[in-house]
Amino acid sequence: MTTKPRLLIVDGMALLFRSFFASAAMGHFIRLADGTPTNGAQGFVRHVLTAQTIMKPTHMAVCWDMGAHTFRNDLFDGYKANRPAPPEEMLPQFDMAKNLSQQMGWQNFGVKGMEADDLIGSMITKWQDEADITVISGDKDLLQLLRPSTEIAFMKKGYTEYDIYTHARFKEEYCIEPSQFAQVKAFMGDSSDGYPGVKGIGPKQALTLIQTYGSIDKILASLGELKPGQRTKIQDNLDMLQLSHELATIQTNVPIDADFTSLVLPTYEPHIFKAIEERGYTLIAKHARSLYSLI
Repeated sequence: MTTKPRLLIVDGMALLFRSFFASAAMGHFIRLADGTPTNGAQGFVRHVLTAQTIMKPTHMAVCWDMGAHTFRNDLFDGYKANRPAPPEEMLPQFDMAKNLSQQMGWQNFGVKGMEADDLIGSMITKWQDEADITVISGDKDLLQLLRPSTEIAFMKKGYTEYDIYTHARFKEEYCIEPSQFAQVKAFMGDSSDGYPGVKGIGPKQALTLIQTYGSIDKILASLGELKPGQRTKIQDNLDMLQLSHELATIQTNVPIDADFTSLVLPTYEPHIFKAIEERGYTLIAKHARSLYSLI
């Protein structure tokens, strides 16, 4: 029996933001000679390098948002409208992180109008039969993408601790299929993404409804069985329920312009890290040498 390749899909934005705020909170911006802050970008690369030693992938892809505006903003003006703008020190680090990723030999992916989540979902759909897949992120929305061949590793602490969800663990904890999770989100809404779902129905009620009836359509067909208060809440928010479902559903059909073979993990040579170090990214070089015993 041959071992399947292992594909590591990295939510680049999640790692970049986490790395930035983890060090910015202590005022550690780690600037280049010209004063440009690098803490988030260097932390992102260090996090990915460490993840590779833990998860031992054979292939890897890094997914990025391409600007703040996506098709979800066209559907709903309030989508992510309550999120603060990134701090000034972070602004130069978006392109910096992508450039460093490319210099490391990693494949970057981003599609204008789509979120990184949509690319991740589309990659899982495209390669789920070809590889065992691990996704690193901090976004619980990705639970809907779990498959028998796919696990989601949520960042917990530092570079080494993860809360890993498998298809089996999700089914045991939620008692629904992962594909039904977006319908739970449609009822409960998402305050961080700025859509309300059905006002007055929280996470527990939302999950119970989907566990009991299986889908939004079956719930709407069975409104007469619900308690009057619950029924009224749903009837008063039908349009937002359907819209919230659309916003919560991760796309899985975005064209991915790459062959699987192009995602093979590069071999790290000392000159790669030397060049990065000469550009002022000393923490990446030091971290890589400690992990890979490079001279």
